[in-house]
Amino acid sequence: MYIGKKPQIGNYQTCDSISATATDTFNLLVGGVAVSPISAHHCLVSLNGILQAPISSYTIVGSTIVFASALTTSDSIDFITILGSTLDTGTPSDGTVTNAKLAQDIISGETALTVSPATTDEVLISDAGTLKRADISVLGNTPAFMVVMGSDDTIANSTFTKATFDTEVFDTNSAFASNKFTVPANEGGKYIFFAHIYVTSVDDTNRVEGRIYKNGSDAGGASTGSSTVRWYSVGSNLDMDMGFSWIGDLAAADYIELYVQQTNGDSQTLYRTTWLAGYKLIGV
Repeated sequence: MYIGKKPQIGNYQTCDSISATATDTFNLLVGGVAVSPISAHHCLVSLNGILQAPISSYTIVGSTIVFASALTTSDSIDFITILGSTLDTGTPSDGTVTNAKLAQDIISGETALTVSPATTDEVLISDAGTLKRADISVLGNTPAFMVVMGSDDTIANSTFTKATFDTEVFDTNSAFASNKFTVPANEGGKYIFFAHIYVTSVDDTNRVEGRIYKNGSDAGGASTGSSTVRWYSVGSNLDMDMGFSWIGDLAAADYIELYVQQTNGDSQTLYRTTWLAGYKLIGV
């Protein structure tokens, strides 16, 4: 806030030519428009080839210069240059600030993006009215993963057995380990998971059941879709191939696993095409 006239910042101007007359007061114009210097100390005034001392030789009153004594028609006002505030950086002229003069972390839009952005590329976003820059990864459906079984496994009768996965198709946040997905720090929210189960040689009326477990027990989910899929065989020695999905709220450090049960009366093979995948939902 300024009391009085706000300083001109870095705006150096040369006044229009002034013809001396028998007076001490002259109007200051730039391009025919009246200008008001901040003070006498913000002017360079040449009279008859000699720079004049501010205050003692002249003063500034609004948009006029007042000399200490009246001039005559034989005097010559060579020039009057008005300086901006010498304590401030000033306002650059149009077109004088180039990208080379900006800090390297400035997002200027100088270079066009011609490929899909990397997760470390940045965009500008308004966070409750505050402009911030954010990595693309913050805006994407991550964490995300997909894991598959590298070989067949065996599951006992009437027992929920945790599926073991030894092959990661992808794992954006390195959050899948020891056959479970663990929500990383600061990544709580709604997640969706997909599972595919393949059990061989199931006889008539027996069932195969898959369940998403959260923190060691059935994830449930009456309002978000069932965490369980259950199919019954309608023939002898059938292969049961099924898939299902589940959406749920997870907090940091919560973990997700896939469990499978069969009721054929003996051990059965959980085929290696069994897989588990999931990712964090955004915008919900």
